[in-house]
Formats: sequence, structure tokens, C-alpha cells
Amino acid sequence: MASSLSALWAETSRAWTSGRWSAELRGDEIADLAVDGAVVLRSVRAVVRDRDWDTAALTVDEVIEREGGLTIRVHTRELGADLSGQVRVDAAGDTVTVALDLRAAADFETNRTGLVVLHPATLAGAAMRIDHTDGSSEASAFPVRISPHQPAFDIAGLSWEGRGGDVALRFHGDVFEMEDQRNWTDASFKTYSRPLSLPFPYRLAEGETISQAVTVSVTSGPGESARPDRDVVMLGDPVRMPLLAVSASTAPDPAPQLPAIPWAASLVELDLASPTWRAALDRAAASDRPLDVRFILADAEPLLIEAAAGELAGLDLARVTAFWPTGDARLVSDTAAVALVRAALRDAGITAFLAGGVRSHFTELNREQHRLPEGLDGIVFSSTPLFHSLSTAQLTEAVAMQRLVAEQAVEIAGGGAVHIGPISLRPHVNDVATTPPPMSAHGDLRDGYGPALLDAADPRMDAPELAAWTLASAAAFTAPGVATLAYFEEWGPRGVFRADGSSRPVTEAIEMLAALQGRVVATGGTADGLVWAIRDVEAGEVVVANLDAADRVVRVGDAAVTVPALSWRRTAAS
Repeated sequence: MASSLSALWAETSRAWTSGRWSAELRGDEIADLAVDGAVVLRSVRAVVRDRDWDTAALTVDEVIEREGGLTIRVHTRELGADLSGQVRVDAAGDTVTVALDLRAAADFETNRTGLVVLHPATLAGAAMRIDHTDGSSEASAFPVRISPHQPAFDIAGLSWEGRGGDVALRFHGDVFEMEDQRNWTDASFKTYSRPLSLPFPYRLAEGETISQAVTVSVTSGPGESARPDRDVVMLGDPVRMPLLAVSASTAPDPAPQLPAIPWAASLVELDLASPTWRAALDRAAASDRPLDVRFILADAEPLLIEAAAGELAGLDLARVTAFWPTGDARLVSDTAAVALVRAALRDAGITAFLAGGVRSHFTELNREQHRLPEGLDGIVFSSTPLFHSLSTAQLTEAVAMQRLVAEQAVEIAGGGAVHIGPISLRPHVNDVATTPPPMSAHGDLRDGYGPALLDAADPRMDAPELAAWTLASAAAFTAPGVATLAYFEEWGPRGVFRADGSSRPVTEAIEMLAALQGRVVATGGTADGLVWAIRDVEAGEVVVANLDAADRVVRVGDAAVTVPALSWRRTAAS
């Protein structure tokens, strides 16, 4: 339960101030842009995405501070991009401008290159005005419920009343639109350039320069309102703690000997177009626990599901579903996919719970719920906090959004059980790629499969702070109707255990969650979303996880609990 930041968890940042304005510089990102200490924008930054929506990181070459602003010189040579230029920040009185100039030294196919603006998730429900490129305006609002589609299009300007006063944004250099990033558990609404209705990828020609800017103005003083007490954990009504599952390891053989953890199920994804699927099934089945089987159907041979279903005979099955790999219902278990699985299981004489949902994020469940058939035994989707950004701040802010996602998924399920997982730090599948996923050429697991062939491992799996994050995440996801949480893989680079079978700091948190599964608990967090608690109603104990970089003293019921920074405590609950 370390109280100091580990090198794996820590991020380098520097403070910048000019007059009323301040921000944190995190690499090329202008984060927490504030006026008189009140955050106006969560972030302004330049992004470079390739044709598969992978992000080419911008390297900061130099930061030049000057009176009234700063200049950040950047470049990238990743993912086929060869871009260089600068992000310039200029503040004067009530206005600050962030401008980007980025020049391509070679042709580059991109889905998005330009500025993005992140608005705080706390703006949900706030009225806003949208100024369009034709000079017209409309009254709207930041959505309260997580919006499956863009809440604003054709943006030339936005304005709203925030904690910093009346805020107005003007965008230059392209047409912008907005999406609700809470779909991916990001704590923000994102305004980005180049509308998705335009074709992508598009080509940046050698010598072409991308020039964009956003101007932020605050036209009145801070509009402060009463804020909830950040030192009180608000527990919900008692609920059954979800069962704890784990994803089968996708790492290369050999598998290590592992300590026993009473996971309720092993989740295994079987891509029927890959030669490894039988070996992956055999290794997962060797765990001798119920299997949550997710088939990825083969486009060319959809009836391979008949042979695959036959391989499940005699196995203990928690649930089964299947997703399409391509097409309009890509990574969705629509009516046709579920019908194929149902028929194949029936022909193989297998009775099993039949789930539906999506292989990817809540985003696709939110958008594609109309494709799900009636009569499912449960809904599935995965969750990862590090889809749009790899920052530790993104990890921390995701937890409060996980509670929103869980509650809305339960509504979508309409009374059915919700099974959340795989839950991983980085995506286990690139659901927006325009190229086929990598596959091993072998039928065995010498190369591993699935996420093992992607850049899906994160060094923070070894961070002591991940234990607190995992406990806080489980508290956030524990909403009435959530039946299962599947954290990480069992072993390997993405695993609860390392490839040699040794424990990680997060292992103790997983063991604690395994001991709590099925028990009556009450869960909740503080108003700032940085401290979360799981109260075991039967045992009279409470586990409190602190994601703040400072020690916290919080009240859980009648008990005051002191929790070191980025750590957790288990104590008696009054």
C-alpha cells in the first residue's frame, strides 16, 4: 500500500500561468486550462491519427516561454508520419488562443490531424449555443445521458456558462464537430476537426501545412456555485457484488504454474479465421473453471461455427456469444450472429446461456443496441480507459465515467444481466482499424494470439498504484444489474500474474475482489471521483481506494478513514 508515486505511474508536467490564465503542460498537451483557477477546458492538444486511428505521438523538442504565452516545438516520425511544427499559446486579458502549425515532410494517409478540444464532463446538462459555419446559431445543451452520436455538428463556435464565467470558443482552419467521449470512459466531451461524414483516410501531401486555432474567451467573472463535500463517500443501496472473471491469457506458451484464485469464469475470445483458436480454447479449458466463450465468426466460412460449437461439448460454459468481424454489424452479436450460434449449439446438443452485445467498447453497445436480438441471457461489452490517450490522468478520470457506463448499460439490457469485460488498460482489439488484425501463422500458441500480437500491453500493470485503481474501478462498475466483471488476463504482459507466474502489486486487489464476489455490498465515491469505497455489509468491513496524489481523510458512513495517496485501506466500517 505504497503512498508515494512510482516511476511507472508518475507523469511529467509543468505549470504555466499568464495573467488570469493557467494550465498544466503534459508533453504537447495544454491540460486543465483555467481562468482564475476555475477549469474552463479539460485539454487542448494536437493529434495525429493514421488510417487505422492509431495515434502517432508528438515529441516535444523545445518549450519556449515568453511574455503572454509559450511555443511548443514538436515533431513525429511514427506510423509513417513525418510531421513537424509548433503549438503556440497566447494569452491576453480575458482571451487565450492555441494555434497549431504542422508541416508534412512526406505524403501521409491520416484519419485526423489537427487540434482537439476536451470539455469537462461536469458540463453535462449545461446549456450551450452552437455557431455554425453559415453564420446561423442554435440553442442546445451538453448531453446528460451518454450520447451515442455526435451532440453537435458544423461548429464554428461554442458558448456556455461555466465555473469560470461565460465562455466562448471560436474555431479556425477547419469545420469542427463534437462527440461524447464518456462512451469510452473519458471524462470529457471532445470537439475535433474534419467531420466524420467526409471520406477517410485522406492524404496530407508532402509540403502541406495544417494550420488551425481555437480562441477561448471569458466575458464575465467566475460563476462559482456550491460544490458537494469532496471528503464524503456517498454509498449507494446494498447490491450483490458482481462475480469476478478473468480473460484467458493470450501470451505465448509456455503457461506458468499459478496460485489458485476463485475466478467465476475464464473469458476466451476465439477468432475462427485464425489457426490458433483450437489451441486457445484448449488452454483456456485447462483452467477447469466455467468458460465465457466469445466467437469471432469467419466472414468467408460462417458455418465454421458448427465445428467450433462441437468443440464445446463436455465443457463447463458460463455463456456463449459471437461477433461479426466486418460489415455493418462489425464486432456486434446481431440477430444473424446469435442465430448461427444458437443453431450450432442446438445441433451439438449443448445447452448454454446465450449472450449478446459487442466485442468492443460501450460506445458500440450504445450505438448498435438496435441490432441485438430479443431473448438474450445477458449483455457483454469491454472497457478500456486508454483508448484516446495513454496518460495516467486519463486512467484516473475514467473511474467516475465507469459508473455512468455501467448504469446506462443496465438500462440497455432491460432487466438482463450485464457482463463487463475484458476490462484492460489498453484496447484488446482495434475496433476502428481499416486493415485486418495480425494473426499467427501457426496452429499452436508459440506466438500467442489476439492482444499478444498488438501493442496492447501497458507498463503500469506493474505499478503499485494499479491495485488502488482496480478496487476503485470495481466499486464504480458495481451497479445493480451488473453480474460479472472480468479484469485483465490471467497471466503474461497483460496479466494479473507475470509470465513466470509471479504476483504483481495488483494481484492482492484481485484476490480481495474475488473474496467479495457475490456478497452484499454498498459502493460509491466522493464528489470529485478520486476516492471510492466497497462496504461489505455482512462482514462490517470497508475497502477504500484513493486515486488522489495526496493523502485523503474521508467519511464512509460514520467512520473517518485515512487513506494514503494512490493507495487503499481495508478497515472496520461503523
